[in-house]
Amino acid sequence: MSKLEHAFRLFDDYNRQDPRTITWGGETYPQEYFFALKLHDWVLKLDRNASEELLLASRSQHIGRWEIPRESYAEGREPYLKWRKDLALHHAKVTARLMREAGYDEEMIERISQIILKKRIKVDADVQTMENALCLVFLEFQFEDFRKKYTDEPEKMVNILHKSLLKMDTHGHNFALRLSYSDDGLSLISQALQGLN
Repeated sequence: MSKLEHAFRLFDDYNRQDPRTITWGGETYPQEYFFALKLHDWVLKLDRNASEELLLASRSQHIGRWEIPRESYAEGREPYLKWRKDLALHHAKVTARLMREAGYDEEMIERISQIILKKRIKVDADVQTMENALCLVFLEFQFEDFRKKYTDEPEKMVNILHKSLLKMDTHGHNFALRLSYSDDGLSLISQALQGLN
């Protein structure tokens, strides 16, 4: 088994511990395991020649996400941002430990941490591909359910989409427009994209 395969196995085994589940295509999966696989798939669609570092980061970007639930922080924007920051550091820490177990050196581990922490977005090509992939996973697998929470507040949903789409580049936008949406979902996406021009 290669180091990459070993790391993937460690990441996947860890994410299979997620007590939350998602049902897709008639099958039920541990939630974070499912999203890690889909994120990895999107990275490969966006970059057929993705680096080993990017592939590793894609499989571990949100590893152990359930271990720091949103509910453990107070309501409001500042606590939310603190939660997001703490989560990212947790993902990087767990990934580093498992990568060492798989035999990777500290230089490689540091590079994966840079991608997971999304340092130098819009400048670092791997980080930008990761951001595109994360947004595409949301749009493909979570958006339609998520938007139903804002049925009476379409402007708020457009604003949320706008912020997500801003993080993407043109390459990512092209893939986003090819996804299948409901009529209402497509209308919201179109409005958010118009706001980028």
